[in-house]
Amino acid sequence: MSVVNSTWHDEALVPSEELVAPIDEACPGHDSETLVEAAQPPKKNIVWRIADGLMSAWEWCFGVVSMIVILAFLATVPILNLMSLGYLLEVSGRIARTGKFTQGFVGIRKAARIGSIVAGAWLMFLPLRLLSDAWQSAWLIDPQSVQTRNLWIVTMVATVAVSLHVAWACYRGGRLRHFIWPAPVKFFKTIFHGGMYAQAREGTLAFIKELHLWYYFSLGARGFVGTLLWLLVPVVWMIGARQINDPGAAFVVSLPGMLVFAFVLLYLPFLQARFAAENRFKALFEVRAIRGLFRQAPLAWWLALFITLLFALPLYLLKIEMIDREIAWLPSLFFVIFIFPARMLSGWAVAVSKKREKPAHFVWRWMSRLAAIPVVVSYIFFMYLFLYISWRGADSLLEQHAFLVPVPFLGA
Repeated sequence: MSVVNSTWHDEALVPSEELVAPIDEACPGHDSETLVEAAQPPKKNIVWRIADGLMSAWEWCFGVVSMIVILAFLATVPILNLMSLGYLLEVSGRIARTGKFTQGFVGIRKAARIGSIVAGAWLMFLPLRLLSDAWQSAWLIDPQSVQTRNLWIVTMVATVAVSLHVAWACYRGGRLRHFIWPAPVKFFKTIFHGGMYAQAREGTLAFIKELHLWYYFSLGARGFVGTLLWLLVPVVWMIGARQINDPGAAFVVSLPGMLVFAFVLLYLPFLQARFAAENRFKALFEVRAIRGLFRQAPLAWWLALFITLLFALPLYLLKIEMIDREIAWLPSLFFVIFIFPARMLSGWAVAVSKKREKPAHFVWRWMSRLAAIPVVVSYIFFMYLFLYISWRGADSLLEQHAFLVPVPFLGA
């Protein structure tokens, strides 16, 4: 993949002494075009400006869909799913740092470029696959016939032509329009000019570097370990209690684990958001700081907690039956779609707290505390009921998709 004619410019945010991933474009109105296009003066014609705005908005919307699909694919692959978790943590972290929801849409235009390359290549190779199927059918019927040989020649020529067209489209920038129109005049001029290989290599390496894959993997791995340390004691306790044959006794024995788990639920979403915002592993365990931030905006924290747990509950229904690895990415789309806004709200709640200098009135603080109790209790109650219909039984407690990797299909 080469995106030679596409360069993005990011600004870096350093919440502490540690470097975090650069801020990317976040809203449809932000247009990161090529160096050549950026150097051109803005079009004065209002029709062209409206068209450019619509195209930019379309690219951004397409990028959002592409990002969801990319996260869904990554989330179903062991090890790589930590990148998906890291991205979702970064979403909450950027909103917590800036207080802007738009900053939670990280790398959307890069995702649009990846999505357009995948979609364009798929469309270009679709007729080739049909032609190949026709040749294979002819070969099975009569391998020595003239028609079979002609189909083989046509298939080989078409394969070379389509491959060159896809490579050329990627070289030009990888947008969908580049796959539709081959620009033959520009193609021959570029060939005669020379330097295509060097430009393609540099453009591809620059694009991969700007994806910040290692940063997201590192953030996801550290967030996974820290979150697992929080969940391990209550989850293992409840799993052990489920080994008792008597359901009533098992429920009673599970109560201490449920109480600890309830405490964890109250803090964990915001501990993760603060960890991502400051990029410090110790931030995952600074409960006192979270309590102080809660006093600043208790209603915002209650809303974020409510949405996080509410959106996590319906996803337990997708764990009733084992899902084949080949199609695991399809239901994982729903996991990503539901978890994404929850991460955004967690970061928003932290950001609101940081902006306020004085604690909220004690009435709002206590109302939020009391209102959080039925939310947490209801979540634990329904989660416990889902254990009886989940195909993995009590072991599914380890698959806390709202806080760990977003798709709990690792055992499928």
